[in-house]
Amino acid sequence: MQTESVHVVTGAFGFSGKYIAERLLEAGRQVHTITNSPARTNPFNGTIRAFPFNFDNSKKLAESLRGAAVLYNNYWVRFNHADFTYSEAVENSRLLFDAAKKAGIRRIVHISITNPSEQSRFEYFNGKAKIERMLIESGLSYAILRPAVIFGPEDILINNIAWFLRTFPVFGVFGDGNYRLQPIYVDDLAQLAVEQGQKTENCIIDAIGPETFTYRALIETIGRAIGKQRPIIPIPPAVGYHIGALVGKMLGDVPITCDEIDGLMANLLCTESAPAGKLKLTHWIKEHSSTIGRRYNNELARRKNRTLSYDHL
Repeated sequence: MQTESVHVVTGAFGFSGKYIAERLLEAGRQVHTITNSPARTNPFNGTIRAFPFNFDNSKKLAESLRGAAVLYNNYWVRFNHADFTYSEAVENSRLLFDAAKKAGIRRIVHISITNPSEQSRFEYFNGKAKIERMLIESGLSYAILRPAVIFGPEDILINNIAWFLRTFPVFGVFGDGNYRLQPIYVDDLAQLAVEQGQKTENCIIDAIGPETFTYRALIETIGRAIGKQRPIIPIPPAVGYHIGALVGKMLGDVPITCDEIDGLMANLLCTESAPAGKLKLTHWIKEHSSTIGRRYNNELARRKNRTLSYDHL
C-alpha cells in the first residue's frame, strides 16, 4: 500500500478522533491509531490498527508512526489529576512530535484551542500554546486547528449542561453569563482536519462554528430544546466551582475546572474569525432533544475504563 494512503489518528476510539478516522476511511485511507485504549469497543470492526502511545519508549513510538503520511493529533488532558497533568501532556506532545519527525511523517494536523498563549495565567491555555510552538519549531508541515467547544453525541460540555437542566430545578451561571463561545460540530471539525491533511502549507485556523452564544443564551437554548427551561441564577465563580466539585464527588468526576470557568469568563472561547463549521448547534440540539442529557457523560470514567465505548460510560 502506498505511504500516502496511511494516516494515523490519536484517540480514534474516543470522541473527535473517531470522526476524523471515519472521514479518512470514507476517503479510502488506511487508518492507524495511537491510543491509551487499544481494547476499547469501537465501530470500526478491526479496520483500524491500534498501537499504545509508548511515551516511555521513543523507539516504539516512532515505529508505530513509521510508513504513515499524516498524523492527526487530538492528544491532551482536560484537567490536572493524580494520573495525568497538563505538564505531562505538554512533554508527551513533544515526544510525539519528535517521534513523528523520526518516522518520516510529512504533515501534522493538530487540534488545539482558541486563544492559546504562553503568557496566559490559565494552565490549559498556556499548555496548548507551548505545544503549538513545539510543533511550529519542529520543521514539520502543520495545520493547527483551534476549536472553542466541540459538540456531538459523545461530547462532555453540551450533554452535561442538558443533564444538569434535567436533574436540578435551577441552573447557576458564573457571574452575569454574558461571555461568549462558538461551538463547532465534531464532524465539521473532522472534515476540516481531513481537508488540511491533504495540503502542505502551514496554517492556523480558528475552527469555530457558525453561531455565537453567550453562556446564558446557550443554557436557555438547550433548556428550550429539551423542555427544561430552568430559572438561571448568577453565582460567584468560586461558589460555582465548589458546587461543581461537590457534584463531582457524588458522580466520581470533574464537571468543571477553574481554568474552564476563568477561560469562559475571559472570552477565550470565541474569536472574530469567520466560521469554519456549518452545522448550527441550535439545529443539532432540536434533532437530539430527546436523548441529549439523559445520562451524565463522565470524563474520569472514560479514562479509567479502557474497554467500553463512550456510549456506555
